[in-house]
Amino acid sequence: MNIFKQKLTGKGRLIIAVLLLIIVGGWGSVAYHLHDFTENNPKFCVSCHLMQEAYDAWDKSVHNQINCHDCHYATPREQNRMLVMTLLQRPEAVEARHGKIIVPWKFCYKCHWEGDERYSEAPNISKSRGHAKHVFTEQIECSQCHAYIEETKEGLHQFVPSERFCLKCHEGKEVHGLGMAGLACLACHTDQTADIRPNRDKCLTCHGDTERRAKIALAPKTTDTKHFLPDPEMVQQASTGGFQFPESAPMEFECHTCHQPHGQVKPEQSHCFSCHRGIQKVGKHDMHINNVGMECIMCHKPHEWKVNKEAAQETCTMCHDYKDPDEFISR
Repeated sequence: MNIFKQKLTGKGRLIIAVLLLIIVGGWGSVAYHLHDFTENNPKFCVSCHLMQEAYDAWDKSVHNQINCHDCHYATPREQNRMLVMTLLQRPEAVEARHGKIIVPWKFCYKCHWEGDERYSEAPNISKSRGHAKHVFTEQIECSQCHAYIEETKEGLHQFVPSERFCLKCHEGKEVHGLGMAGLACLACHTDQTADIRPNRDKCLTCHGDTERRAKIALAPKTTDTKHFLPDPEMVQQASTGGFQFPESAPMEFECHTCHQPHGQVKPEQSHCFSCHRGIQKVGKHDMHINNVGMECIMCHKPHEWKVNKEAAQETCTMCHDYKDPDEFISR
């Protein structure tokens, strides 16, 4: 008698149904946990020995509570391609992306602009003028500055840009000497101004007198004052003498109008003439500048510019008897 033709009893059907349920449920549970492990557990990434360096750097970074897939998203097609390539080709290094963006800006945007309650401590860049200029105006990808630098082999999962990262795009913008050659770009370029060029307060953070520097230090912190602060010894050296700008001083423009930190720091005589175009024809300027070869700062004290009569008396008597500076222009 063929047992397969026998009609199953109710008890038999129940046993088969339970077995099928166990098998389907078991496979479903395995599939779920396997998918959860591969998609949501960073330890899956390190199952490939090539990722050990990246994993170790991530584990020590500020992003160590963030799942790899939150930033490194790959479509199922890309995932399968990488799996096949790994099994068949056995690569000895992570595949080069040949200029492709590894983490598009839209993933950074989710936490650092829109905000994610899971990562409430993520810095918000919505009020950062530096990011507004580079990300939204220039449309530069975040990873251009906040990522691994192939040329130097530095920056893997560090996220804070290197001190001179700006030079990747701004070629030839090394700072001048005079003890400032080692400064980070952000030590001067500030979120306090619309074009992120240093304003007067930024310069006086180092070059101002003690009172001015103490007042500036109380200002709200911005990106440039949270990272890459100048060395205290450098600040102490820069503040020697403490530059002052009297309220009565006629010059109200920014320091970089005369001082060129990426070129010649100390202004030449021609800087004065670029604004004071006809001054050499006024009073005795022609004789003193063109004939004698004197420089403007010999009579005009920098940052005040008005002639100090006591200082002028010492300057004048280097060549002739003292004459009242008030008569300089009229005669």
